[in-house]
Amino acid sequence: MTRLLIADDHPLYRLALTQAVRGVLPDATIHEAEDLPGVQAALAAHPDTDLVLLDLHMPGSHGLVGLASLRAEHPGVAVAMISAHDDPVTIRRALAYGAAGYLTKRADLSELQAGLRAVLACEEWLPPALREAVKGAPAEPGDRETAARLATLSPQQFKVLARVAEGRLNKQIADELGIQERTVKAHMSAIFEKLGVRNRTQAGVLLGALALADPAREA
Repeated sequence: MTRLLIADDHPLYRLALTQAVRGVLPDATIHEAEDLPGVQAALAAHPDTDLVLLDLHMPGSHGLVGLASLRAEHPGVAVAMISAHDDPVTIRRALAYGAAGYLTKRADLSELQAGLRAVLACEEWLPPALREAVKGAPAEPGDRETAARLATLSPQQFKVLARVAEGRLNKQIADELGIQERTVKAHMSAIFEKLGVRNRTQAGVLLGALALADPAREA
């Protein structure tokens, strides 16, 4: 049985996505989350989830940071981005960081279902109207290299890195993750080596570059 997780902070859009999924997979098991901690809790409870439909600007997700964290912590789970915004550069960056596809909230039911069928069949999906624009969009320098480096981190190392990027001290990280401070230090050494950085500031900046401002909140 196919398992999906719909992750969006708008209940009405979660309902619309649920209806789209039911049209393709009437027997699918569907879970929901309204923020990134909820996504992580749902995946911990249901590690056999096949696909996450992840809102680009969901609370706690910070643009592509949420995508990168899920790809690092749950590499066997496909993640497709959903967003009301269709900037070709952003879409290209999402694909570079491992998104299985990109669905826009402007899509009608038939397009949503076509996208779902594609990503569930392990095919990359882009809205037809955006494919040429995404193909011609300039690549963000270093994205693919950064994505490859992040992919070498263990799930626990990514959790440490995320907290470093938020300004946490080693003791705070240890307390939050339930590990010893010396273990955090060991993770930090491994993170520096894998990411090719020299200190925690550079590590935090590298992950912070994935954060994207939400145009809706800037308006």
